Amino acid sequence: MSTASLAVPSDDLLVACLCADWCRVCDGYRDDFAALRQQHPGVRFVWVDIEDDSELVDDLEVETFPTLLIGRGEQLCFVGPVLPQPAAAQRLIQAAEENPAMSAASPTAPPGTMAAAQSLLSRLRQSC
Repeated sequence: MSTASLAVPSDDLLVACLCADWCRVCDGYRDDFAALRQQHPGVRFVWVDIEDDSELVDDLEVETFPTLLIGRGEQLCFVGPVLPQPAAAQRLIQAAEENPAMSAASPTAPPGTMAAAQSLLSRLRQSC
């Protein structure tokens, strides 16, 4: 797991990319994710390998890569797979920055995803 900054106020935006080391799509997306980090210096970005960090990820089912989890403080703003293009994540991040009450899950997210994602958001806030 890598983070841009460890000292972040609890209501700031956190964007976690959930990927796997073996995933070639994730390999290519890592540079795009780093570029997004540079474009949003006030946002905390975290790269989470779902296998290496399996205890952290717990029971959140991640079937499609990349999957983003976006939260503001303890509020889950978004969880779901995104196209491996920076513009897709850019739109989600901008929406979360502009709308503090944003709350949405991908319509293709498996049942139970919201509760598991909310728990992961809390664990990321505590451990990163």
